[in-house]
Order: sequence, then C-alpha cells, then structure tokens
Amino acid sequence: QVQLVEFGGGLVQAGGSLRLSCSASGRTFSTLAMGWFRQAPGKEREFAAVIRSGTNTYYGDSVKGRFTISRDNAKNTVYLQMNSLKPEDTAVYYCVAVGGPLYGDSKMVDPLTYDYWGQGTQVTVSS
Repeated sequence: QVQLVEFGGGLVQAGGSLRLSCSASGRTFSTLAMGWFRQAPGKEREFAAVIRSGTNTYYGDSVKGRFTISRDNAKNTVYLQMNSLKPEDTAVYYCVAVGGPLYGDSKMVDPLTYDYWGQGTQVTVSS
C-alpha cells in the first residue's frame, strides 16, 4: 500500500504561481511513477503530469510549458510547480502513483493506470 498526502493548494490570482507537494509513504518511493490529475466541477478527471521512476516527464497539453513536475527521492516527495495560472486551472488536484514501468502515452493519461490516489487539494485561480 502507498499513502499519498498533498499540500500546497490555495487561492491565487491569474498569472500567479503555486507549488503543490505530495508526500508518499508505504513503499520504496524511487520505484514509483508519480503524477498529478485534476478535476474541475462538472468535468472529468484530467491528466496533468507524470514523472517516471527515473526523471522522464510527460505533460498534458493544457499545462505543457506552464507546469513542471519534479521529484525528490530522498524526501519521498513529488512536486508540481504551476506558473502562469489561469482561471481554467481551477480544480481539485490529485496526486497519483503506480509501481512498475510506465510506458505509452495512452496509459500515462488514463486515470485507471494509477493504483494510488491522494485525497486532493483545491486550487482556485481568480480572474
């Protein structure tokens, strides 16, 4: 089992920045692919970013160039640095994890791929 806890959500003005953190426990962190999904009211969960057990990263089109995912294996933590935030980025952001290799674009963006989910943290971007 893996437990995920997110930190760092809040209210920010459009154009601003936030950094989300997700702390993992229960399994060797370095073996996990870690990612972020988000869900806005009335919408389906949307893939944001993933970082594999190495350093390879992959981003959803809506956040590419503005968000950066990174990990610190010594701290068992994954981060999502969000810059140039827009009102349409308003959502609950979920940290996710899956063990083993993660290959294929379709697999990375599918929420069913990920075995572990955090409780979510609210990000609100005001215009």
